Amino acid sequence: MNKVLVLFITLLTFSFTAQAQVDLSYQKPPKEILDMVDVPLPPSVLIDDDAKRMLLLSRNQFRTIAELSETELRLAGLRINPVTNIGSRTRYYNKVELQKVGEKKAKAIKGLPDTYKAANLSWSPDQSMAAFTNTTDKGVELWVADLEKGMAMKLTEDKLNANMGRPYTWLPDGSGFLVKFLPEDRKPLIDKTTAIPTGPRVSVNQSGVRAQNRTYQDLLKDKADEANFEQLALSKLVKVDLKGKQTVWKDTDMYDDISFSPNGQHVLMTTIRRPFSYLVPYSRFPSTTNVYSIDGNLVKEIMSQDLIEELPQGFGAVKTGKRRVSWRTDQPATLYWAEAMDNGDPNLASQYRDQLFVWKAPFTAKPKSILKMHNRFSRVRWGNDQTAVAYDSWFKDRNTKTYLFNPSKPGKEVHIIADRNSQDRYSDPGSFVMATNDYGRSVLEIQDGKLYSIGQGYSKDGRNPFIDEFDIASQKAKRMWQADNKEKFENIVELLDPEQGVLLTRVESPTDYPNYYIRNLKKRIAPQPITFFKNPYQALADVHKEVITYKRDDGLDLSGTLYLPAGYDKNKKEKMPMIMWAYPTEYKDRASASQVTASSNTFTAPRWGSPIYWVTRGYVVLAGASFPIIGEGEEEPNDSFIKQLVANGKAAIDAVDALGYIDRNRVAVGGHSYGAFMTANLLSHSNLFAAGIARSGAYNRTLTPFGFQREERSYWDAPEIYYNMSPFMHADKMKTPLLLTHGEADNNSGTYPLQSERYFNALKGLGAPVRLVMFPKESHGYAAQESVLHLLWEQDQWMEKHVKNRKVVTPKP
Repeated sequence: MNKVLVLFITLLTFSFTAQAQVDLSYQKPPKEILDMVDVPLPPSVLIDDDAKRMLLLSRNQFRTIAELSETELRLAGLRINPVTNIGSRTRYYNKVELQKVGEKKAKAIKGLPDTYKAANLSWSPDQSMAAFTNTTDKGVELWVADLEKGMAMKLTEDKLNANMGRPYTWLPDGSGFLVKFLPEDRKPLIDKTTAIPTGPRVSVNQSGVRAQNRTYQDLLKDKADEANFEQLALSKLVKVDLKGKQTVWKDTDMYDDISFSPNGQHVLMTTIRRPFSYLVPYSRFPSTTNVYSIDGNLVKEIMSQDLIEELPQGFGAVKTGKRRVSWRTDQPATLYWAEAMDNGDPNLASQYRDQLFVWKAPFTAKPKSILKMHNRFSRVRWGNDQTAVAYDSWFKDRNTKTYLFNPSKPGKEVHIIADRNSQDRYSDPGSFVMATNDYGRSVLEIQDGKLYSIGQGYSKDGRNPFIDEFDIASQKAKRMWQADNKEKFENIVELLDPEQGVLLTRVESPTDYPNYYIRNLKKRIAPQPITFFKNPYQALADVHKEVITYKRDDGLDLSGTLYLPAGYDKNKKEKMPMIMWAYPTEYKDRASASQVTASSNTFTAPRWGSPIYWVTRGYVVLAGASFPIIGEGEEEPNDSFIKQLVANGKAAIDAVDALGYIDRNRVAVGGHSYGAFMTANLLSHSNLFAAGIARSGAYNRTLTPFGFQREERSYWDAPEIYYNMSPFMHADKMKTPLLLTHGEADNNSGTYPLQSERYFNALKGLGAPVRLVMFPKESHGYAAQESVLHLLWEQDQWMEKHVKNRKVVTPKP
């Protein structure tokens, strides 16, 4: 054979091999990183309202790939394990302990099995007990723990239906539960791998009405999915008392939300109906909401919701008629809901957008409109017949209003006590403190005509949480206390006693793990600790952490949290490589975009997706770097997305370079989701970075044509915006090494795994240096320990090669 031809074939074979898939098993990162990942974390803490007892909830930091590989059905926005009948991505506690406030050690709860998988935990109405589910190999059981005795008891066999959230509801008097059970006559599920199709799938829009829906995932796809969803949604309702005695309360149906009236005499219940949809998740399927008596008899038909596939364009679009029907927490049995006054269309001019209605049992009189809101209803906090607080919001101008009103005098005593930009953190007055009333429901804490508000206290001088006393009559606030977080960071968790000024707070520092304290404002004594958790991340104890501020070229103030390796000499200023991690945020005003919300004194806790690990590998880390995208007035933020994105990146590098800490030729940028989208755009439109890491992103905006992130316009409204913002469209410009990762089971709206696969193919076809890692079974966030460790290994390898050991070629003159 011709030697030239042999050489050509050899080179061709080598080239193909070099570009083909890599056969690789799960890897582990270097020891510096591994030692921080594989550590047991202190438990989560659930404290009762009186701060007398705590539940300590422990779980494994990660799941295993074997657990993620269990049977899973993805239907109508749900992910279900059809064997155990609970969400397939449920995170479980494997240890539940009880600790009294004032004691230093937790005690085991007796009666629990040796191993268990607890979830759906909730207090009883009087907080003397706690209920939870335990998932076995076959299904879900209901358990209850008597906290006075420290004893747990199994109430049911593993036959609960937990496919659509918590499968039980406490009876208002705490004497038992209303429980969703699997029906005995549930039909077998259809195996789509063997089922023979009976015809094609056909979708139509005969009415010509626009149905501009976002790109939801895990939707129903065919008749088999419809049948399976229905069978998995079916439950029968059974009353179960605290000894496990069962009484059938309601026959089989597709029950969704269930809630008792505060007095326990009525039950508000929503059931799902056909026809189902292939365009939207089950929350927008047809449904019926009715009120029943405690005996299960129909009292009143409240609402019949049709299928919601068609809504006006815009983030403020809602359906007409009743929305978010619920019980007033301050009255025995009164419903409330919101209704649109603009036909649910944010594009129509209207003085008022929403109004709030109430309807008192026995529902024979007409519902009353008690409040009209200028924006879209957000939430309401009930106090009593004379005092309530409601909130609204409007996306287009980011406005939010807070209404103090008298529910018993509709429209006569309404005061707007806050009217502000929702993104303006410096002006945030905080959230009103809630208390538990005689019904066991949450209501406004009202003492002698005063409300109380807890806020984070963001300002240009730092983050110093506060508590205010708000006078209802004068509508003026008086500061009760504010933290002075100069060395440590103290956050207010709860107001325990307004009269005595007793607070539950949480105190931390960069090296001190967060612990809970009791602070008495009237006694001049140091806060008393009630938990004693140790720092599991000692490797970061000597790492330097600070919030830095700097300016963009246009004068906008920016900030980020800077980490320097332990032992780094700030006087010698050795030039180090750097990784910058960020996430873009859209704003409608410059003032809000420039605000600092990070604190130098919070605990440094790396999580699976954190860049902080690399401070132990000799990198400077800039985390949470400000990436505001601003569009004031008639201009939308995305109108100048690329220009502002590059300016943000340049400003961050310039700032740390000016401090003398980094070699600006060895800087990586990374991000997750919209941060991945940011990363790809930065690498496509600038030469600022040595390499990039883009995790679980979307790169072709034409695949999300009816809006994405905070972009309301469709592709057909602004095709040039969709084109310019899509890294896929500019793949020919990419010359910088890019690591792409994605979960094969990503369920986030818009970030289909296909996005990374197609972008990789484009970059590969154009000769760009790129690597694609697809993680089996993983969703938008990665959960299996094997996946997380391999991800950290991939990122470390990528940065070691393309950043730390980058060879910079100086052009010849």
